[in-house]
Amino acid sequence: MISGDRLTPCGGRGPLWETQRGFSKHFERVDILLPRPDGPVTTRQILGNVYLHPSESGRLGLVGAWKRTGLALLEEHGHELMVAHDYGLFMAGRACAWLSRRTGVPYLSEIHHVPGYPIAASWRERFECAATRLYLRWAQEKACAFRVVNQGELAPLLEQLGVRREKILVLGSLYIDLKVFQPVATPPPREQDIVYAGRFASNKGLDKLIDAVALLRARGRNYRTLLIGMGPLEPMLRERARAKGVEDLLRIRGWTDSTAELADVYRRSGVVVCASSCEGGPRATVEGMACGIPSVSTKVGMMVELIRDGWNGWHADFTVPGLAQALDNVLADEAKRLEMGRNAVQSVQRFDYESTIEAYAAGMKQLARKPA
Repeated sequence: MISGDRLTPCGGRGPLWETQRGFSKHFERVDILLPRPDGPVTTRQILGNVYLHPSESGRLGLVGAWKRTGLALLEEHGHELMVAHDYGLFMAGRACAWLSRRTGVPYLSEIHHVPGYPIAASWRERFECAATRLYLRWAQEKACAFRVVNQGELAPLLEQLGVRREKILVLGSLYIDLKVFQPVATPPPREQDIVYAGRFASNKGLDKLIDAVALLRARGRNYRTLLIGMGPLEPMLRERARAKGVEDLLRIRGWTDSTAELADVYRRSGVVVCASSCEGGPRATVEGMACGIPSVSTKVGMMVELIRDGWNGWHADFTVPGLAQALDNVLADEAKRLEMGRNAVQSVQRFDYESTIEAYAAGMKQLARKPA
């Protein structure tokens, strides 16, 4: 597997670590090639049979370094499948395509989301969307399949971009621990009306969220808002809140110390929000819904097929007035909000960690039996 993750080799336990926690039970050995981390560059063994191989090369030499390391590992251990976490400049896919041609081992290209789709939040996303089109065309006959993580958005998009339907494999990446993310018999007091959890990045639409909170204040709705996470946009978000006159309604904090703490934050909130312009999941909305609160989300990723307006949340369009209206639709009527929260719990039970990882692993094993 080739991934752009930099957290796991430094001891972090993000999405890659969580995936390998399940994979370690389904595979004899997993080797993961990674970019150069912020900490020491050493091969690490985690979870018993998962081996992390961070590169010593910088960005310019990364593809070549992955080719060399990957070839040595394939020759030594005889792996049956390679997986490329593909995005950006598609360095993982380019390395895997070379290795597949050299060794005959098939490779799977994973497309978790397409930057700039449905809409672009920046010139960079427009560039990355164009790069994705070029990569898919180039990799069409090189990859044994393309994994997408939702049926409603990405599968039809890849078909539009020229990928043959038989090469598109839908395997979800949204998995949560339903023993942690669950409602409680007696809900705790509400501390915020709106909660967001994730990176503070341009595609997340957090500037529009602040503008929506300001618009709602102008209508007499003072909705307290909490942003959980970190990112380069934090100073801009604080300044925007001051400029819009909602500094007193906005609270920003870093990541929670544990998933249990995050679940408690969700339970103390009225609605979980996603204002993104492009996503594969997102995970936070599903976590919040599992804890008993409805979701407001733009039509991105899994949210296209998961949310049913007025039943377990509300879809918002990509405008500030549309986002504000969707939030008010959920928060204005408390009895209706509680009902939507109960329905939200039911609607996300299919994202149980164990069953999702098992289906993902089964898909990998099926591909490993196909020729490159």
